[in-house]
Amino acid sequence: LKRGEDIVAGSLLLLVTLPLFPIIALAIKLDSPGPVVFRQRRSGRNQSPFDVFKFRTMTMQHGTGEAQQATAGDPRITRVGQILRRTSLDELPQLINVLKGEMSLVGPRPHLAEHDERFAAIVDTYPHRHQVKPGLTGLAQVSGFRGETRTRDCVEGRVAADLNYVRNWSLWLDAKIIARTFIAVASGRNAY
Repeated sequence: LKRGEDIVAGSLLLLVTLPLFPIIALAIKLDSPGPVVFRQRRSGRNQSPFDVFKFRTMTMQHGTGEAQQATAGDPRITRVGQILRRTSLDELPQLINVLKGEMSLVGPRPHLAEHDERFAAIVDTYPHRHQVKPGLTGLAQVSGFRGETRTRDCVEGRVAADLNYVRNWSLWLDAKIIARTFIAVASGRNAY
């Protein structure tokens, strides 16, 4: 049932947003050098690795090798990247991940492997969120836990919301989360 939801709704969303792809690609290319879309390794259902697709929102620079979350005022974020992140348009290529079956429209957001390890050390129930496919949006994101996870409380709140979703999944819950996602994106809160 959930896979059917992902295929039908994911296909419709991709069809509706596909005209934005070349516009976004051109804006990224004109704003800064580097690829338009990039892949990043994430953990999926049962912690199986997959490459998530995203529009590039940061400059191409070589850092310390340590994975760092974006922060408010992050100098790595390009001008176009600021708009894409605030509107969540940078996530649109993940609709391809949804149609491939690596992600779902709704579920716990996938984190980098380094962050999975760090968060699991803080909250021992963290790995339980991998019982379902990661989502393009999730209960944590519409419950105020979008963006950087700077404090222990933020990690615990995000995990609690993710596990609440895993335990109580229904098509109705997915529909409510998708509707609330549009409101969260429109508010732009914690989007950087």
